[in-house]
Amino acid sequence: MANVTVRNLDDTVVEALKKRARANNRSLEGELRQILTDAAKPVGVPDPRALADRIAAMTPDRPQTDSADLLHGDRRR
Repeated sequence: MANVTVRNLDDTVVEALKKRARANNRSLEGELRQILTDAAKPVGVPDPRALADRIAAMTPDRPQTDSADLLHGDRRR
């Protein structure tokens, strides 16, 4: 495993990280390891259906139409 050293962190940043570590029942080192591990995960393309559902939930009072139906209707014109 590799070691990483971060120098010249502001004291307020370190205190905030310690507080976050305590809230997550981790040591400062464990919290930093988790933060860096999460940040290094590949960013994937969101599931289109889940994204559509999330957007539809923002306007529950509006009817939602499947885009396939709209495209099919447009092609018949």
